[in-house]
Amino acid sequence: MSFTLCNLTVEKGQKIQGYLDLPFTEEDKLPCTLIYGQEDGPTVLVDGGIHNAEYVGIECVTGLGKMLEPSDIKGILIMIHLVNVNGFKERTVSLSAADGKNLNRVFPGNPDGTYTDKLAYFMEKELFSRIDYYIDVHNGDWFEDLSPFIYCVGNGSQETTDKAVEMAKAADVPYYVISKSKQGGAYNRAGVLGIPSVLLERGCYGLWSPEEVMASQKDVRNILRVIGSLESDRFINDRQNQIPKHMTHAHYIDSGQTGCWFPQKRAGQVVAAGELIGVMKDFFGNTIEEVRLEEASIILYQTVSYSVPKDTPLIAYGHYAECVENHVHHHHDHEGAVVDNLDELHESSVTAPALSVSKIVPVDELIGND
Repeated sequence: MSFTLCNLTVEKGQKIQGYLDLPFTEEDKLPCTLIYGQEDGPTVLVDGGIHNAEYVGIECVTGLGKMLEPSDIKGILIMIHLVNVNGFKERTVSLSAADGKNLNRVFPGNPDGTYTDKLAYFMEKELFSRIDYYIDVHNGDWFEDLSPFIYCVGNGSQETTDKAVEMAKAADVPYYVISKSKQGGAYNRAGVLGIPSVLLERGCYGLWSPEEVMASQKDVRNILRVIGSLESDRFINDRQNQIPKHMTHAHYIDSGQTGCWFPQKRAGQVVAAGELIGVMKDFFGNTIEEVRLEEASIILYQTVSYSVPKDTPLIAYGHYAECVENHVHHHHDHEGAVVDNLDELHESSVTAPALSVSKIVPVDELIGND
């Protein structure tokens, strides 16, 4: 018995490594590990490098490809070590060097589009059509400070959502966020197709460490255990130290003006309602905006880049209590978002409908406002 994925074929009880050919280019091939376990089980996709400068995810999957063996796996495990090879080779951060597009904005893709559109279409046609579960490994971009957490899909059937939540709860992170988005991202698209899927976030600043990689590998192994894909006694240190809590409310704030950004907090910190969490200054060093939240919240991730263009991401935060009523809207291209669209803004940058969130408060409006 064998399993064929594009130009690669693995026999039952075997493991192979090689490059998947892409039908629209001869220059780029996807590094891939295929493991076909000796016992029956689900078909699972694990990938890294949807964003090519998120190195924790890439090294996580690359290491798993070396360490896992057919004796560990039930069913079929597909590991794509690096999806955005094109951008990785040119060091273009999260964009493809071929067309300047963000892969996690264009799913389900288009076979007649540009390079990135075709890559997304390839993933849907050749990968999503073959799998039962999907684990997408990410981390914060070079300009982001991020606290580890995990997304799971909530955009399909209740059965799909329940399975995705079970997967998310196997990760050793503080929070999980249920996404109801149906646009843009790879794992969002998989959820629409009925595939329980999660997106793991750990690491930031365009850096990686062995500790972060090993933590993400442990999370992936524990998720594989939950879905019946991994059964092995070799990884005796995979004890889960915490069960993530559902972050029931999550919001996003974009910059109101172009300027120089001075964050006052770190990702993962709890901030009080009304507490100053960041200041925007002009090119003369004058404060032009201050950012304060109207709820006591936890910072999930934030921009740490000194340079911040207008209408670009600043801060994502979450809380468990009910949202403060009658928030003032701050209009921009990426409107404030609740849990349905938080990941679109981080991973996909798709415009969301206007929702009530804490505003970015210009300094001249601070008098008389909490």
